[in-house]
Amino acid sequence: MNLYQDLEKWDKEYVWHPFTQMKAYRESKPLIIDRGEGSYLFDVEGKRYLDGYASLWVNVHGHNDKELNKALHEQVEKIAHSTLLGSANVPSILLAKKLAEITPGHLSKVFYSDTGAASVEIALKIAYQYWKNIDSEKYSQKNKFISLNEAYHGDTVGAVSVGGIDLFHRIFEPLLFERIPMPSPYTYRMTEYGDAEAVKKYCLDELEKLLKERADEVAGLIIEPLVQGAAGMITQPFGFLKEVEKLCRKYHVLLICDEVAVGWGRTGSLFACEQEDVVPDIMCVGKGITGGYMPLAATITHDQIFNAFLGEPDEHKTFYHGHTYTGNQLVCAVALKNIELIEKRELIKDIAKKSKHLEEKLNVLYELPVVGDIRQRGLMVGIEIVKDRTSKETFSTKETIVPDIIQTARQNGLIIRELGPVITMMPILSMTETELDQMVEIVYRSIQTVTASLSLPR
Repeated sequence: MNLYQDLEKWDKEYVWHPFTQMKAYRESKPLIIDRGEGSYLFDVEGKRYLDGYASLWVNVHGHNDKELNKALHEQVEKIAHSTLLGSANVPSILLAKKLAEITPGHLSKVFYSDTGAASVEIALKIAYQYWKNIDSEKYSQKNKFISLNEAYHGDTVGAVSVGGIDLFHRIFEPLLFERIPMPSPYTYRMTEYGDAEAVKKYCLDELEKLLKERADEVAGLIIEPLVQGAAGMITQPFGFLKEVEKLCRKYHVLLICDEVAVGWGRTGSLFACEQEDVVPDIMCVGKGITGGYMPLAATITHDQIFNAFLGEPDEHKTFYHGHTYTGNQLVCAVALKNIELIEKRELIKDIAKKSKHLEEKLNVLYELPVVGDIRQRGLMVGIEIVKDRTSKETFSTKETIVPDIIQTARQNGLIIRELGPVITMMPILSMTETELDQMVEIVYRSIQTVTASLSLPR
């Protein structure tokens, strides 16, 4: 057997892939990546693919960036890891200082972890314990969290508990704590309430009703600012996030902004909440924090919350949480270099320009009758595929239309993913306009190819 055949055999024999139905996977020819260069991935057979999902929404400057490589090499020559439990290290200190300088408002206290889900788990635990540390009797009922319908905040038990995607979360229901759901402003599918402003008002009115009745039970509200990514790129009407912040302040509920997917320039500003001048009590960051190089996340809060955890040993106000590789030197070093490059290369300004260019190019997809809605914020794009534009009926999973589009795009040299009926495009942030054009062209051809034989209303 050749190398690919060996790797395919061993992959199917030994590797359990995340969010993957392994029966179908083992019946298919797997994509086995060997290397990356710039905006492209190369498989073990040498075929080149445009990385249209930024290797699961994380890559910032492209693959095999020389300056990021150098930062990693320089750090590993010093030390790879020492614990942050009760001691410190240089890169974690420098990175925490930098995060305090660039995050919104007065956020200044950084708790490290290694995945976005873990950063959310930490945020929930901090919010819960905060109220208990202040006054365990007065706030004894503040044990619950509000999150949006169709929310996704990760796959640890706490993060799943505040999730609202039934497909992902229902199997684990007996393990989860109760969340309080609020409506999400999914304007494409909420036209019965009116336009985007009317949908926004409805959702905010419902939130205020909840808070009026149950604020005494609520420790915090968690939200993905501007875009609900895993829900299918649901974009929030302008001003929605700011009004949510105001309601949290009014009813004394902590605001947790999950910037794991939307941060680091993805929506057109360094952090999404900046676009509405929102300063959360707790912010979760991950994914792009290391430019797509290493697993790192952080939960960032302010002095008022941090100070509630200060006390004498016998008061037991300590935050009893931590992972073995918390604040690892390698990941912190490459994150520092990533932030330096974002600033030096003026990446945010570049994203704003490319986002406008991409928006113009995406409009051509409406020529295809199965394209019901195109949602975009910065370089986050969702294309909702429908069987009928009038009724907005989607194809069943048995019809496999959307997976077939994804597979056809791959055959044409583009890697993207679907979220239910939604095709997602999350390009590497440093992609050129020419590469973005190529991505849209491949998506257009792939949709056209897969749906050409279907009898569809226009």
